[in-house]
Amino acid sequence: MTSQSLRGQLLRQLLPPVAALLALAMVIAYFPTIEPATAAYDQALIDVGLALGDRIQIERGKYSLDLPSAAERMLRTDRYDSIYFHVAAPDGSHIAGDEGMPPPPPDETPQDHVIAYDGVYAGKDVRAVAVLVPCDAKRCMVQVAETTNKRQRLLRYIVLSSLVPTVLIAFATLLIVWFGVKRGLEPLDLLSEEIKRRSPRDLRPVEAASAPEEAKPLVGALNALLEEVAQANQNQQRFLANAAHQLRTPLAGLQAHTELALAQPVPEDCRAELEQVHLATVRTARLANQLLALARAEPGGGLAAGLGPAELRQLVQGAADEWVHRAMARDLDLGFDLAAARVLGDAFLLREALANLVHNSLEHTPSGGHVTVRTGLRAEDGRPLLEVEDDGPGIPPAERERVLERFYRVPGTTGTGSGLGLAIVREIAGLHGAEVEIGEPRAGGRGCRVALIFPPAPQR
Repeated sequence: MTSQSLRGQLLRQLLPPVAALLALAMVIAYFPTIEPATAAYDQALIDVGLALGDRIQIERGKYSLDLPSAAERMLRTDRYDSIYFHVAAPDGSHIAGDEGMPPPPPDETPQDHVIAYDGVYAGKDVRAVAVLVPCDAKRCMVQVAETTNKRQRLLRYIVLSSLVPTVLIAFATLLIVWFGVKRGLEPLDLLSEEIKRRSPRDLRPVEAASAPEEAKPLVGALNALLEEVAQANQNQQRFLANAAHQLRTPLAGLQAHTELALAQPVPEDCRAELEQVHLATVRTARLANQLLALARAEPGGGLAAGLGPAELRQLVQGAADEWVHRAMARDLDLGFDLAAARVLGDAFLLREALANLVHNSLEHTPSGGHVTVRTGLRAEDGRPLLEVEDDGPGIPPAERERVLERFYRVPGTTGTGSGLGLAIVREIAGLHGAEVEIGEPRAGGRGCRVALIFPPAPQR
């Protein structure tokens, strides 16, 4: 089935019948009006014919018409039409008037001794009546005709007087139908806008009370689907959290045992193997912690409703000591440019995002390099900002979208990362309504800058 607009489909179904009804109304209004008017004009001709019939005189078998010239001028005077008449004896001979008048159709049967018909006289269309009037024991025929100007004017007047109101009614009906359909579909538009405004994390059921009855089955099916998606998401989060939690304890024990073993005097070949085991354990433990953070940051993690005021500068200051020691161990210059930046967020997840950004910079910046952590308000629009900048190898522009995907690493990247760090940062940013911006360092040149740009914090 081809996709169609519901509004267009309703209009296509409603407007043709409405247009047909209006056309029928115009026809119904036309014929009942034109028939009496035409009959009235015909009756006027008949009255003239009867009056002329009364003026026929018979003397010694000869027929004549007693019509003064003033009366004839009055008879022929008309504002719009030319008037013609002809009086014929019972044998059809001419008595008076205009000769050559079109005769009545031979197949017409007189009604009350009158025949009304159309014809042509003197090159003009005329409407004529033939009136049979008594002449002694016989009947004379009086023909009266007029051109059709008055009738054409009447026809135009009736058409216009019927058409203009019909057109106005049609236009008003079109507007009523259009706005009626639009108003009737407004609940669906509101429902669509409500769903559009939702983030992928918002799996709450759609409110069905305000939906029209016809849309409630659709809303019910959508809510059932959202419930299934939310349940599947919760199952996935539960699995990730349980798996990561179950791994943390044995991994912590394994890490402690490898560190104790490395502290003992062991052969060099065994030490190298123990160091590899220790590094793998540390990496796996970090992966478990990242999976836990990812489970909390994903939709349905249960933290969106618990967001509260948080100060980015304080969060950075709280973890700075740990990062400084790591930077010194790698011979890196870790600097801080901190200004007040208040946001609405979850402190645990914000610290996790900070930790991932700093860890990535410390991991990929070569010895002797520089890493800078900044917080503050962005100069362009005053939005809270957190960014980490380094002079490491950087991220190619073509890879800056892909590095936000889970478990994706730029080909040729060194280090012990799993490809989850920036994916976790993106999930946490989305939970806080923030944007992730990856670009060049502010001073240009080599390196990378990753910034989280938060929405303005609500006023206290």
